[in-house]
Amino acid sequence: MTRRVRIGIVGAGPSGLLLSQLLEKHGIETLVCEHRSAEHVLSRIRAGVLEQGTVDLLDEAGVGARMHREGLVHEGIAIAFRGAHSRIDFPSRTGGKTVLVYGQTEITRDLMEARRAAGGKVIYEAEVVGLSGLDGDTAVMRYRKDGVEHEVACDFVAGCDGYHGVSRRSIPADRVTTYERVYPFGWLGVLADVPPCSPELIYANHERGFALASMRSPTRSRYYIQCPADERIEEWPDDRFWAELKVRLGPEAAAGVVTGPSIEKSIAPLRSFVIEPLRYGRLFLLGDAGHIVPPTGAKGLNLAASDVHFLVEGLTQFYATGSTAALDSYSDRALRRIWKAERFSWWMTSLLHRFPETGAFGARMQQAEFDYLIGSEAAQTVLAENYVGLPFE
Repeated sequence: MTRRVRIGIVGAGPSGLLLSQLLEKHGIETLVCEHRSAEHVLSRIRAGVLEQGTVDLLDEAGVGARMHREGLVHEGIAIAFRGAHSRIDFPSRTGGKTVLVYGQTEITRDLMEARRAAGGKVIYEAEVVGLSGLDGDTAVMRYRKDGVEHEVACDFVAGCDGYHGVSRRSIPADRVTTYERVYPFGWLGVLADVPPCSPELIYANHERGFALASMRSPTRSRYYIQCPADERIEEWPDDRFWAELKVRLGPEAAAGVVTGPSIEKSIAPLRSFVIEPLRYGRLFLLGDAGHIVPPTGAKGLNLAASDVHFLVEGLTQFYATGSTAALDSYSDRALRRIWKAERFSWWMTSLLHRFPETGAFGARMQQAEFDYLIGSEAAQTVLAENYVGLPFE
């Protein structure tokens, strides 16, 4: 028997749950299918630097109380370039704007609890095995749960299932254009229950490679170092990681590094990826299903949130008035913001990392770029405006 809902959502990460929460507040019924268990979703370690627009959206969804209570307001970042440190102050460059550090895992937990409290229809360990009718009058989402296949007829489907999900693969190849750059390195990340070495994030360019000092709370730190794309995690015991991190951060920051056993260690590849358009008939792509940015600019989760914002506007307008204008403009509006974030993340990555082809000329260009940045209020304003987040337009 085929079930009927207005919006089928593939994926119960933060974008899928946030979309469901906001739509249900407008009386628009949703069904969320997630291939993994709830425990697995919560075990995924992700970033957590939130733009004001993302914070506002979480408040609108009614899940902001713990975020405001436990999140860390940051008014700037430090950039360390081969021993020289410079701080970029956000409020003075952006009219008072800041960012909030609050882990993506905690956002997901808050959204899970909100959906559960509201009786939201979220089905875990339900693999979506097919999407059909996307270019017709009704979309059909088929999922398998406990060996039984189910069908759900939907007005629209939101693909929030990431880069490897079924949603993007359901679009005919000749209906989209893909833009991609794969970087020749990754980020080796360590999570540890130790206090952060700095009250604000430190982005470091060192001759041995990039490093980042960040945090999840006053007692939990997240550190990264650049490594070859084919590096093996087994080659990086904790002692080696801490020693390399201290070298790359420089003596000033290294003096504040408290070491301890890692509670999570992983290597994340870096890529830039965008698919155009983000809509195919009754299917809309959100988050990593449609675009990926290098983590250098802290834009991945925030772009997913802006996608949610634009789609909620379109769907609420459609169900309130019958107009498809905002739905029809969803892809164009989202992509304008996505490409600006891609540019910023590409620029930050280019400034801070060692590339195989950098060479002597490239090193001098990075140095000149850094010197210009720290000596120019205009350049610092550009960085600050992009980091705290461009408006949802």
